[in-house]
Amino acid sequence: MPELPEVEVVRRGLETWATGRAVSGVEVLEPRSTRRHDGGAVAFESQLPGLRLAAPERRGKYLWVPLAAAGSPPERALVAHLGMSGQLLVNEPGDPDPRHLRIRILLEGEGEGEGEDRGTALELRFVDQRIFGGLFVDPLVPASDREDQLVPASVTHIARDPLDPHFDPDAVYQRFRRRKTGLKRALLDQGLISGIGNIYADEALWQARLHYARPTETLNRSESARLLAAVRAVMVQALAQGGTSFDSLYVNVNGESGYFDRSLNVYGQAGRPCSRCAAEGHQSLIIKDRFMNRSSAYCPRCQPVPRRARW
Repeated sequence: MPELPEVEVVRRGLETWATGRAVSGVEVLEPRSTRRHDGGAVAFESQLPGLRLAAPERRGKYLWVPLAAAGSPPERALVAHLGMSGQLLVNEPGDPDPRHLRIRILLEGEGEGEGEDRGTALELRFVDQRIFGGLFVDPLVPASDREDQLVPASVTHIARDPLDPHFDPDAVYQRFRRRKTGLKRALLDQGLISGIGNIYADEALWQARLHYARPTETLNRSESARLLAAVRAVMVQALAQGGTSFDSLYVNVNGESGYFDRSLNVYGQAGRPCSRCAAEGHQSLIIKDRFMNRSSAYCPRCQPVPRRARW
């Protein structure tokens, strides 16, 4: 599934091309893509026209666009659940429809984003090959950790992510100490720290020289700070490269793939030499273990298995 960098790439694209535009029409081509919307496809098609898109927002992997009626502040949001293969593309109305187009949202001209022809109408297209994702409208409510920030009701349980200006590393450290679980399991818990999935967890743990089964309660403050700094560094690097795209499923709003997969150190590198160990004059091959119905990759030399490992 797309992780924080991939979702942030999409958010930035929507901010440029869709902010300030009003919805003039909606066409749902696949009702299953609106199954999370109260009232389904018919209600979704009727509720959006006339509303204006505010600047898109994100928390972790969760993306939404506040919706405002004329002269009123946003009270609802268009929430995008990308699932395994969801894409949000911005196209001109005459562009050919992609094969797996599920929802078409017509946007009027006169948007507020930079670098666009403001007079040109656009289409926001939701494309989803596997139909695990979807779009729905959700009321905006105060965030659980900050009442002056509004988030969709379905996102209130999601923790802040490492790129959030209000992210608190010390608070996360205290939660690590109380969890008593394996370190990677904690990193994947979106209620503890959001935006991290399998790829960036493996990469950050490698960069921090910590094993994925390290008991969280044994972390000291310095190790926690090192890990969270590694998480942020990996995500910033991935974001600069457009995210990680192993196939055509993960693209930005213009349909372009990211290329962070060329910079991966452990994810997908099983059986290959650890680049850090090689640079230090040692030989060590990356190992891949089964983990939570997926896998975990690490270097056995610079990420040794801890005592009392929590698998």
